[in-house]
Amino acid sequence: MLSAFVSAFRTPDLRRKLLFTLGIIVLFRLGTFVPAPGVSYENVQQCLAESGSADLLTMLNMFSGGAMFQLSIFALGIMPYITASIIVQLLRVVIPRFEELHKEGQSGTAKLTQYTRYLTIGLAVMQSAVVISVANSSLFLGCSVNPFPDTSPAMILLAILAMTAGTGLIMWMGEQITEYGVGNGMSILIFSGICASFPPALGQVLRSNNGVQNLIFILVLFLAITVVVVFVEQSQRRIPVQYAKRVVGRRTYGGSTTYIPIKINMANVIPVIFATSLLALPTMAMQFGDPTAGWVQWLSANYNQTSALYLLTFALLIIFFAFFYTSITFNPEEVADNMKRYGGFIPGIRAGAPTARYLKNVVTRITWVGSFYLAIIALIPTIVFNQLGITMMAFGGTSIIIIVGVGLQTVKDIDAQLQQRHYEGFLR
Repeated sequence: MLSAFVSAFRTPDLRRKLLFTLGIIVLFRLGTFVPAPGVSYENVQQCLAESGSADLLTMLNMFSGGAMFQLSIFALGIMPYITASIIVQLLRVVIPRFEELHKEGQSGTAKLTQYTRYLTIGLAVMQSAVVISVANSSLFLGCSVNPFPDTSPAMILLAILAMTAGTGLIMWMGEQITEYGVGNGMSILIFSGICASFPPALGQVLRSNNGVQNLIFILVLFLAITVVVVFVEQSQRRIPVQYAKRVVGRRTYGGSTTYIPIKINMANVIPVIFATSLLALPTMAMQFGDPTAGWVQWLSANYNQTSALYLLTFALLIIFFAFFYTSITFNPEEVADNMKRYGGFIPGIRAGAPTARYLKNVVTRITWVGSFYLAIIALIPTIVFNQLGITMMAFGGTSIIIIVGVGLQTVKDIDAQLQQRHYEGFLR
């Protein structure tokens, strides 16, 4: 693997792509430390030292590489774009025009991408306003200073504009990596943001009771979960497909055998993000309610990371969203129609509706396994860290699945480019 890495940098074109990707990552990391207009950097650092935060905000801060708790111009990170992409995918079910664009190929995809960009900017405006509004209340719990001292309308508007522009810049940088760099740009920016949260997380572990022992235990657990994630993410069910021979003029087409690869975890990390976001809503509602109210006290006692009800609800939501998102992204009827159109069939299964039913049954059985896998991977770190008394998102199941998935895909992309240039790849 080391020799393949050296070969990648010896190839001028690939070296240029790798350096371009690294340069964008450096700019992204520098932007996380540039405070938004009206933000007191000294007060923010003091708040970080003496306070905590809500679970949802901690997760958003992790995806932004720590930029949210810095109240920087990149405070929103890539989350508005992720949310917009998910919304556009879901709208394909309810808006026929979006489904038609999806089927039109490259031109339709470009149009959907344009809609995603517009929606990203709109979400960025709303989310930046929310971040600024909670900066002095629930963003830093128990902070004795004001991180946003200037609350004049002009300064608030300027801060919203700066954070929205920062989101647009991040979106542009991700697209530049995808076009001129290596791998998927958005995924790599998320990857870099999560990796940047590791050093503070390790420092938090070392400062806890039995810090060295806890650190060793967490690293071993992290490596064990990584091995499981790599194994499952690489696993797939291959459904054989046979294409009949067709004679067009003097040429013969088809007659080949291929397969449909169906991953065990087709929904990736989306169900965990959805479940975490929903479970954070009660926590945020408590912060705006009367602490002496009965419903606030009940939520405080039953909806925290140490309660059995919270963990059970978390697991059920992950399983539900795994089935929901898989049903949105994989359409058995569409796959069966495409196979029938080009003369393909599954051996032993008739083309058309029987093939669609067969694919649906296979995907349903696999999704059960994938959803339980996601729930277990997400719950094990939470339960273990609760026992150790440590609140950490960096080594959670969500972050592990993301960094392993992005790392594997990026290595595959580099390996494919090395194979094109007759070099030995990373994966050999």
